[in-house]
Amino acid sequence: MELSCGRPAAGLPGMEAESPGEDYESLPSGASLSTHMTAGAVAGILEHTVMYPVDSVKTRMQSLQPDPKAQYKSVYEALKKIIHTEGFWRPLRGINVTMLGAGPAHAMYFACYEKMKRTLSDIIHHGGNSHLANGIAGSMATVLHDAVMNPAEVVKQRMQMYNSPYKTVLECIRTVHRTEGLGAFYRSYTTQLTMNVPFQAIHFITYEFMQEQINPRREYNPRSHILSGAIAGAVAAAATTPLDVCKTLLNTQENMALSSVNVSGHLSGMANAFRTVYQLGGIPGYFRGVQARVIYQMPSTAIAWSVYEFFKYFLTKHKLEKRAPY
Repeated sequence: MELSCGRPAAGLPGMEAESPGEDYESLPSGASLSTHMTAGAVAGILEHTVMYPVDSVKTRMQSLQPDPKAQYKSVYEALKKIIHTEGFWRPLRGINVTMLGAGPAHAMYFACYEKMKRTLSDIIHHGGNSHLANGIAGSMATVLHDAVMNPAEVVKQRMQMYNSPYKTVLECIRTVHRTEGLGAFYRSYTTQLTMNVPFQAIHFITYEFMQEQINPRREYNPRSHILSGAIAGAVAAAATTPLDVCKTLLNTQENMALSSVNVSGHLSGMANAFRTVYQLGGIPGYFRGVQARVIYQMPSTAIAWSVYEFFKYFLTKHKLEKRAPY
C-alpha cells in the first residue's frame, strides 16, 4: 500500500476543541477498532481500483523484454491498443483479487498504525505528537500491510501480463502454488518492503509539507487534501520506480527476459533482481513504466487521502455534535 496517515492532533488529553477544524486533525480518541478498519478498507479499495487500468499498463510497460505486440509508447496508446486487440474488459483483469487484498490489508494497516501511534506516543512523548512514534508506527503497519497484500500483488501482476496463461484468479493461485510453491507468493516481499518504507517516508513528508503550505490551519479542505495527496504520490512514485521495476520482475518471473541472461529456475532476492534489470536494460531499465506509475499514483493517493480525511472529519464532527449541549 502506498499510504500514510496524517499528523495527529497536538491538543492535551481531555481538552475540549474550540472548533471542528482544530479537533479534526485526528480521529476521535473513542473511535473503535472497527471505525479505523472500515475507514482504511474503503480508502484502500478505492485507491487501488479506480485507477486499476493504468496499473495494468504500468505492469506491462515495466516488462524488460516485452512481446512485440505489447510494446507501448504511452499510457493512452497502451490502453487503446489493449482494448482494441484484447477486449474492453482486459485492462481490468485481476481487479477482483486486488479488491480482496486491498480491503483487509488497508484495514489492518490503519488499525495497527493508530494503535501503535498512540502506544508509542504515550511512551516517547507522554501522549503528545511524536514524529518518531509516527514513523515507527507507520513502518510496523507497512510490514503488516505488505504481508497481506503481497500474494495479491503476485496474482494481480501475472494476470495483467500480455498473453497471461491464467484465465481466472483461482487458476493462477493453484498453478503458482503447484509449480513454484508457497514461497512464490512472497518472493518479492523484501523488495516490496524496501520500496514501501522509503515510499511512505517520501509520501508522508511531501504531504505534510504541502499541507503546511496550502492548509496551514489544518482544517478539513478537500481540495488541499487532493492536491497534497496527488503531489506526494507523484514524487514518491517517481523516486521509488527502480524498486517497483525489480518487484515486478520478481512477481512475474518473465521467462523471455530471464532466459536471455541465462537465469535458470526462478529469480529471487532483491540483489539478483537489481543485477538482472541492469543486465537487460541498463540504467534506463530501472525507470521503465515511470510515466504510467506516476499517472497511476497521483489520483490513487489523492483519492486515498481525501477519503481517509473525510472519515476523520465526519467522525470528529459527529463526536462534537454529541458533545454540544441542547
